[in-house]
Amino acid sequence: MDKKLFHNAPATLRGKGLGAGDGTLPTDAGHQGWSILREQVSLPAAVLLRSALLHNLEWMRRFVAAYGVQLAPHGKTTMSPELFRLQLDAGAWGITVATAPQAREAWLAGARRILIANQLVGPANMAIVADLLDAGGAEVFCLVDSADNVDALGSGFDARGLRLDVLLEIGVAGGRTGVRDDAQAQAVVEAVARWPRALRLAGVETYEGVVADEAGVRAVLRRSVETFQRLRDGRAFGRMPALLSGAGSAWFDVVAEEFAALSGDAAAEIVLRPGCYLTHDVGAYRQAATRIHASNPVARQMGQSLQPALRLWAYVQSRPEPDKAIVGLGKRDAAFDAGFPVPALHYRPGDAAPGDAAAHWQVTAMMDQHAFLQVRADDDLRVGDMLCFDISHPCLTFDKWRHLLVVDDDHIVVDAVTTQF
Repeated sequence: MDKKLFHNAPATLRGKGLGAGDGTLPTDAGHQGWSILREQVSLPAAVLLRSALLHNLEWMRRFVAAYGVQLAPHGKTTMSPELFRLQLDAGAWGITVATAPQAREAWLAGARRILIANQLVGPANMAIVADLLDAGGAEVFCLVDSADNVDALGSGFDARGLRLDVLLEIGVAGGRTGVRDDAQAQAVVEAVARWPRALRLAGVETYEGVVADEAGVRAVLRRSVETFQRLRDGRAFGRMPALLSGAGSAWFDVVAEEFAALSGDAAAEIVLRPGCYLTHDVGAYRQAATRIHASNPVARQMGQSLQPALRLWAYVQSRPEPDKAIVGLGKRDAAFDAGFPVPALHYRPGDAAPGDAAAHWQVTAMMDQHAFLQVRADDDLRVGDMLCFDISHPCLTFDKWRHLLVVDDDHIVVDAVTTQF
């Protein structure tokens, strides 16, 4: 594909995971001719496989379209302006974020609908969002679950002469944020009504990912729908259509199923927020995708599921013991909270192409810059060999890189994206 995917900001690429030379711009990365296999990139390096990235982008576009709902991918996963714009250009309704500074980055990347899937607390955070609203042309939403927070928001935005859209968050006992019962919900709604110039109740939100099983997930989603309908019928919403939003990266199919009943309601705008779908992984999200493909009729009809697009390349740098190899990849480079990186490809410089990594190779421990790889004494694995790893939990891998190289199926660098964590 010759069409350029990204419209990069003119910031110089610096740091790890690059080819030789100083002052390369992201827009120029695809013109350097860098090849991972020809050892023209310093390892370790984080890469995005372009074909998988585009597949996942189109897969999710088709999925939400089938349910008649909107997509506001969670930007905290990548915090990449180029990837935000890629998603917006593919039809995303907006971008979801977790914090006020992230909201500012989404706005700078071109998002004009920004959903802060979190409470907005503190004068400095409120000021950042107020500045976005003051600039004009943006819709910004945040969550509320207490009268105290509502009153603080009302006072702060009233002083600026601005009005903020807020979503009532539905929570579960033992979970994270969100109202636990109808009485708490009513208190929050009444508090919002006290600030008609500064706040507008714009809808209902929930995060189902704090629930462990499908029955519990469906229960909180149905409670959210019931609350939405009750508030709609009581004319409590100031925005029409009002938002009904949910869906992390593990249960978005169930959210689509439960919320789709309102997708034809002119008073409802359904917004899903998965973030990890764009790069996927071989850990928890692959498990979720397996479940989705087996149980969801839309996913089954679409055929091939999401594909891992984020990978890490590194060198074998020591064979100190017969059953151990040390790889130049560590906690500074890859997530380890949801499982260690998984060897996917093995390449010896000079070979025609990489081969599959041995199934028994396993990372057993990681330090800041090193991974301990369990091997067998007779494995043909040498110092200087290159290994490509799949990862689990994209969020905590992205935040370890200022930039990621985009590669084609031949491992040639064709572009680059930056991050703003």
